[in-house]
Amino acid sequence: MTLSTTDSVATAGTAASEQPRPEYPRPDLDRSARWLNLNGTWHFEAEDADSTITVPFAWETTASGVNRAWLERGVYRRELSVPMEWEGSRVVLCFGAVHHRAVVRIDGSLVGEHTGGYESFEFDVTDFVVPGILSELTVEVEAPADKRAIPHGKQRSIPRDDYDGVSFTPTSGIWQTVWLEARGRTYARAVALRGDSLTGFDVVVEAAGDTPADAVVVARVLGTGETVELRTDPTGRAAGRIEIDAPRLWSPADPHLYRVEVTVGEGESADTVIVTSGLRSIQARGEQLFLNGERLYLRGVLDQGYWPETGLTAPDADALRHDIALARDLGYTLVRKHLKYEEPIWLHEADRTGMLVWAEPACPSRFSAEAAAAFEAQLPALVERDGNHPSIVIWGLYNEEWGLDWDIPGSDARARAAEHAYETMRALDDTRPIVENSGWSHVRTDLVDWHYYEPDLAEWKRAVAAMAEGTQDEFPVRLGPDFVVDKSYYASDAFPRSGVPILNSEYGEGFTSLERAWHLRWETQELRRHDRFAGYVYTEFADVEHEAAGLLTADRRAKEWGGLVPADVNADTVIVVDLIPLRAGADILPPAEPFPLVAHVSHHGTSPATVRLHAAWLRAGAPADGQAAVAARAQPQSSTPRIAVNPFELSAGLELTVPAAPLGGRLMVWATDEEGDLVARTFIDAAEVEEPNRRGARSDG
Repeated sequence: MTLSTTDSVATAGTAASEQPRPEYPRPDLDRSARWLNLNGTWHFEAEDADSTITVPFAWETTASGVNRAWLERGVYRRELSVPMEWEGSRVVLCFGAVHHRAVVRIDGSLVGEHTGGYESFEFDVTDFVVPGILSELTVEVEAPADKRAIPHGKQRSIPRDDYDGVSFTPTSGIWQTVWLEARGRTYARAVALRGDSLTGFDVVVEAAGDTPADAVVVARVLGTGETVELRTDPTGRAAGRIEIDAPRLWSPADPHLYRVEVTVGEGESADTVIVTSGLRSIQARGEQLFLNGERLYLRGVLDQGYWPETGLTAPDADALRHDIALARDLGYTLVRKHLKYEEPIWLHEADRTGMLVWAEPACPSRFSAEAAAAFEAQLPALVERDGNHPSIVIWGLYNEEWGLDWDIPGSDARARAAEHAYETMRALDDTRPIVENSGWSHVRTDLVDWHYYEPDLAEWKRAVAAMAEGTQDEFPVRLGPDFVVDKSYYASDAFPRSGVPILNSEYGEGFTSLERAWHLRWETQELRRHDRFAGYVYTEFADVEHEAAGLLTADRRAKEWGGLVPADVNADTVIVVDLIPLRAGADILPPAEPFPLVAHVSHHGTSPATVRLHAAWLRAGAPADGQAAVAARAQPQSSTPRIAVNPFELSAGLELTVPAAPLGGRLMVWATDEEGDLVARTFIDAAEVEEPNRRGARSDG
C-alpha cells in the first residue's frame, strides 16, 4: 500500500508548522540550503497493524500514533519526490537514528542496510531517484524484543535483564529525523575539525561521489578568511591544517564557535558544507583536569534524555535547547548524557552556550563476544558524527559493567573487553579523556569515577573523606533488592592508586523530593570539602517513567525543594558546614543556648577571593533565595572576620557564634566579598524531630 503525501523543500524557517520536527537536524554540519524533510505521516505495517505512523517518533510512543510495545518488526512506506532544481546534484538519504536494523528500498530496489539503533547513517540514492518523479521509499525495521546482546541502554528487554528495574519503555523503529540532501557531484561525506592545539584546526575530509580521488578541497574560516587548499588521496581522504590568526578559545565563559566552509570540487557541481567547531583542549594532568590550560572542576548532572509523550525523541527542537538552559539554571556546568548519544541540535546548543558534555553510548546487558563486538561497532560512527563538538569533554564507554555481567575483576575476558573498548575509542579520538567503565572496577581509564548511593549522611561523610584520603577505595553497591556487593574504584592491584583524576559520577538519595533536595545539599558539600576530587555528577536531571529521582518532573517542572536553590549548591563558591544533619527539615534540634558553628569556604573561581561569613535566623521554611538573603541581612547577625580563600583549596574553619532559637527556624548562612556582595549561601533547619509512629505494628508473638 502506498500513502500519497505532498512534499516540499524544507529550509530553515520555511517548514510547515504542522510537520513534526521541521527544523534542519544538523546545525553543526550545515547543508540547510538544499534539503527535504521527510518527517510526518508514513504508512506503517506490523503484526496486527496496518495504519499510519508519525515519523520521527518510536512506535511505542503516543506521539507516533501507534503506541504499541514489543512489536519486533515494522515496515514504513511513503512517497517522495526529489525537487526538479536538484537536477545534476547527488542526492543523499539521511537517517538520524533507527532502532535496531533498517533495510531501505526505493521502488523495491535495495538501497542499503544498517544495524545499530543509536547511530546516524546515510545512503547515496542518486541512482534510485529522478527529480520530479514520485518514488516509493520503504524502510523495513527489525527491533528485537530480546535486546541483551545489542546496545540498548535504558530500553527494556524480553526476557527481562538485570537492569529491568532501572529501564524504560523501548524505543523502536525510526526515532530521529529522516531527510534528503542535495550535494555536489563529488562531496564531503565526513569532515573532522579538531581545535585542541588552541592555535588552529586540524581538518580531515573524506570525499564520496563521482570522483573522490584527486579532488580539490578548500576549507575557509568564515568571518576571518583563513584558508587551506588540499587534494584528496586515492582513497578520497584529504588532511591539512588551518592556522588561526588571533585565536579565540572556546570555554563555558566564552563559547566562541568558528564556522568553516568546506568546498569539494569546482564549478557548478562543487559541494559546500559549513562545519562548526571551537578551539579548546581538555587534558588530565596528574589528578586534575584542565580546560585550555586552566584547572577544571566538573559540576555535572546526569540526564537520560526522555520525554513523557515522545520517549527518547525530543518533542521539538526547543525542548532540546530548553533542557540545556534548565541544567544551567540549576547551577550545573556539565551534563552527562546517559547511555544515549543525543541529537546534534542538543550538542550544538551545548557548544553555543558553553555547557560541557560527558557523552556515552548505549550498552548491551549480557556479556558475550557478540555483544562486545556490537558495542564497539557503534563507536566509529558516533565519533564521526559528534567529534567536532567542543562541548564534549569526556567520552564514556561501558556503564557499571553493563554488558560485562558486573564481573570485570573476576573475568579476564570481561576485563579485556573493557580495555579493548578503551583502545578502540582512543584510536578514533585521542583529544579527550575516556572512561572505559563508569562507576567502578577500572582497568584502563583516563578518569577514575565512582557511583555511590548512601542514605546515611554520617556514613556518606566518613566514606567520602576516606576515599579522598586514599584509605578506602571500596563501597557497597545495591545491584538488586537482595543483592549488595562491595565494588572498588579499581579492578586489579595493577591500576595506580594515585596520579589519575578521581570524581564521583553518580550520587543522590531520598524518597520524597524534599529528602532528595536535602541529600543534594549535604552530600554535595562533602564532595566539595575534598579538593582531591575533580568533580561530581548528581543523579539526576528529570524523572523518567517510574524513576522519580529527578530535580525536575518528567515534563521539566521544578519540584518541592524545601526552599533549596540548587544553583547555590553548584556555585563557584560554596559554604561547607561542619555538621552531620539529623534529617530533612530538621538538620539540628532547636538550640536553647547560643552555640558555635564552624564552616569553610570552597572556592573554584579563577583567582583568589576575600570573603566574610554571616548567619541569621529566619522563620522556619523561609525560602533560601535572594529575597531571604535580604531579609537575613536585616536580622541580628553573627559574622566572622574577612578571610582570603584560594581556588581549589578549602578554607580554614570559620567559627560563628549562633544565637539561641528555642522555637526553631531556618538559619541562613551566607558569604560576602570585599564589596559586600553575596557570593555563597546555605541554610540549616532547626526543628523538633518527631519520633516515628509505630502504633498497630504487627508483633512477632
